[in-house]
Amino acid sequence: MNRPIRRVAVAFMVLFLALMANANYIQVFQASDLNDRSDNRRVTLDEYARQRGPILVGGTQVAYSVKTKDDLVYLRKYRDPKLYGLLTGYYSFVYGRHGIESAQNSVLSGTDDRLFVRRIVDLITNRQPQGGSVLLTINPAAQEAAEKALGNKTGAAVAINPSTGEILAMVSNPSYDPNRLSSHDANSIIKAWKDLDEDPDKPTENRAAQRRYPPGSTFKLVTSAAALSTGKYAPNTMLPAPAELDLPQTTFNMRNWQEGLCGPAAQVTLQDALATSCNTAFGGLGLALGDKAIREQAEKFGFGQKFLPELDASSSVFPDELNPPQLAQSSIGQFEVAATPLQMAMVTAAIANQGKLMKPYIVAKTSGPDLKTLEVTEPEEVDQAVTPEVASQLNQMMVNVVENGTGDPVKIPGVRVGGKTGTAQTTPDRPPFAWFTSFAPAENPKVAVAVVIEHANVGRDEISGGKLAAPVAKAVMEAVIGR
Repeated sequence: MNRPIRRVAVAFMVLFLALMANANYIQVFQASDLNDRSDNRRVTLDEYARQRGPILVGGTQVAYSVKTKDDLVYLRKYRDPKLYGLLTGYYSFVYGRHGIESAQNSVLSGTDDRLFVRRIVDLITNRQPQGGSVLLTINPAAQEAAEKALGNKTGAAVAINPSTGEILAMVSNPSYDPNRLSSHDANSIIKAWKDLDEDPDKPTENRAAQRRYPPGSTFKLVTSAAALSTGKYAPNTMLPAPAELDLPQTTFNMRNWQEGLCGPAAQVTLQDALATSCNTAFGGLGLALGDKAIREQAEKFGFGQKFLPELDASSSVFPDELNPPQLAQSSIGQFEVAATPLQMAMVTAAIANQGKLMKPYIVAKTSGPDLKTLEVTEPEEVDQAVTPEVASQLNQMMVNVVENGTGDPVKIPGVRVGGKTGTAQTTPDRPPFAWFTSFAPAENPKVAVAVVIEHANVGRDEISGGKLAAPVAKAVMEAVIGR
C-alpha cells in the first residue's frame, strides 16, 4: 500500500521540479525574448505607461512621445513622416513595432539591461521611468535634398559615407505616414493598415534597401573591377566592341543602346567602354572573364550578404550556373542580376574608399534617459573589394564617365565627380529603370550615392539614367559637400 503512495509522491515531485525548472528557465533565459515580442500585450501596456525615448536626426526628434488622457498614457508621434517614416518604422498598439522602433525597442522603452540601475533608482525615488534615445546617422540636408529631387517620381536614393559606412540619406518614394498606425483608435489603425496593404504602389516598402532591381549598366563597375583585378586588363586595354555581339547557343544578338558602334571603330578601350556604356564590349568581356570571376567580385562588393537588418534590407544577387548568353547579359547587369540601391551605393563607396568595403549602418549612437552614452557604432570593414591600385583606376574611369561620357548631367562646378549611368529593362513591354551611381569629390570622397527611378519613360537608352536619376544624385552630393 505504501509503495503506490511513494510512486505517486515521486511522480508529483518530478512534475513539481519540472514546473519549477520551466518557470525559472522562462524567467531567466527567455524573459528578454518574450519582452521583445511585439505581440506581448502585457509588455506593450507597460511600455505605453511610460514615456518612450526619441529617435533623433541631427538635433531634431523625428519620433517622440506625448502624454495623453487615454488609458494608453503616451502617444507616439512622427515628425516629417514622408522623410523619415520608412526609417523610424512604426510603434502601434495593434500591429506592434517595425524599423528602428523595433530594432532599438529595448533602449527606446527603457528596458535595456544597460539601464537596469536607472530603473532601480527610478523605483526607489518614485520617479517616472523613461526610455533612452537613438541617434541616426542621417544628414538632414542630404535627406531633404533627396526627397525634393525625387519629387513625385517613383524610386529611391541612398547615400553613404565611403570611409565609415554611415548612411547619410535614404529616401524611398512613395512613402507612408506612421502616425496613422500609432493612434490610439484601433478602428482607424486597422483601416490605415488595410489601405497601406492594398496600395499597389507598396508605400511601406523601403525601395532603397528592400527592393531589388536589375542594376543595368551600373553593374559594369563590377565587371570592370573583375577585369582589372586579373592583372590582364588596364583602363587602356582594347576590347572588341561590334555593333552586335553574336552570342553562342542562341539566335539572340546583344546590341548597344546607341544602335551601332560605341565609337569610330569596332573596338574601344575599357575606359571608353565604361564612358559610353558599351554593351557589346562588356558582354564580350564577361564571356572572356567567366562567371566565377564576376561572381566572386560581386560577392567582394557585398552581393549575397544582408546588411541593415533593422531595416529588413534585402541581399543582392548574382545568379549561379550561367550559360554563355546568360553570362553576357549578366555582365551588363541584366538577366537575373538583382541589386538594391543600397548595394550599388556600397559598390561605389568601396571604389571611392581605396577598395575597402565598409559595413553600412544607420544608428550612430544610443543614450540613456540621462543622456549618458550607451553605445557608439564604430566603423567596420567588410572586405577589401579591390586593391587600392584597382580602386584608383576605377575612380579615374568613373570621373571620365562624367567628364567625357554619359554622366555629364551630374557635373558640379569646381568639383571632380565620378559616376555611372544605367538603364535596366525587365520585360520589353514595361518601362525601364533609370540608374545613376556616383561619388564626390574624386580626390577625397565624402559621399557615394545610388539612385533608381522606376517607370523611366524617356526612351530605352543609357542617357535616361543621366536625365532622370543623375539630378537626384547631384542634389544629394551637393548637400553633403556643402555646395
